[in-house]
Amino acid sequence: MNQAETLFIDTNIPMYAAGGEHPYKESSQQVLDRLFRGELRGVTNAEVHQEILHRFLALRLPEKARDMSDRFQALVPTVIPVTLQDIVRVRDLSLRYGSLPARDLVHVATMLNSGVRTIVSADRHFDQVAEIRRLDPMEAAAAVN
Repeated sequence: MNQAETLFIDTNIPMYAAGGEHPYKESSQQVLDRLFRGELRGVTNAEVHQEILHRFLALRLPEKARDMSDRFQALVPTVIPVTLQDIVRVRDLSLRYGSLPARDLVHVATMLNSGVRTIVSADRHFDQVAEIRRLDPMEAAAAVN
């Protein structure tokens, strides 16, 4: 990984960083710290914010929903919109990667349509997508530029 590489930051990074004890908590916090310090360059998409908001609003924690989305936006201000072109690509990707959830196919489609090829995620099912590379949070936290 080089410093110039743009990384797509998956939903589970801010979620693990803000959540309770978990094997990915510390590395996810370190990834966010590296983004804050400018050591990593990250982007995300609108769907990631929707996932954050959905989770905490479903738990009836609206303040936490707004705060987490706001704080994540401050760390990763480049947010790729989800367009009809992305949805068309999701339909195509679903033929090859039918076991991936639709929201993750949206992430892949927005990445590919934006020229981003690496996702920082704890979700190993991204490993089956030939067009992208998954960087485990523990690797991203420890990577030397």
